[in-house]
Amino acid sequence: MESALHCCVVLTSTAEPVPATRLAELHGVSATYLAKQLQALSRADLVHSVQGKSGGYVLTRSPAKITVLDVVEAVDGSEPTYVCTEIRQRGPLAAPPEACTAPCAIARTMFAADRAWRAALAEVSIADLRRMVGDDYDMDVMSEVGKWLRS
Repeated sequence: MESALHCCVVLTSTAEPVPATRLAELHGVSATYLAKQLQALSRADLVHSVQGKSGGYVLTRSPAKITVLDVVEAVDGSEPTYVCTEIRQRGPLAAPPEACTAPCAIARTMFAADRAWRAALAEVSIADLRRMVGDDYDMDVMSEVGKWLRS
């Protein structure tokens, strides 16, 4: 997910398609690994693959219209991060199924945390991340990234 988020931010720095190999080189990750991340983003219609000599990846829409949650769910799926297996119904002190009609305190807590996490990610766009990444540096790093990608 980290590489996918970085790629989406980087793709805001140029209007030209960026080859996966160039993105992998920029981030110091395996091109094979990154290709899987980009395929997941493509399946979710967050990036588009442009074929040909000048091919590569571009965002499919404005960075302001792509949320961090969109990227996370494209790569990791939309299933909750916590799965309750009703452990309280197992072992020597197992509760009977009829006593477990509602989620336990642990499940309620974890489900609430997952909802809060997803809500927070839905509030941040790729455009927001681009701005925040830029704020982390004393120079216009996104312009420098764009120049490097085009070189």
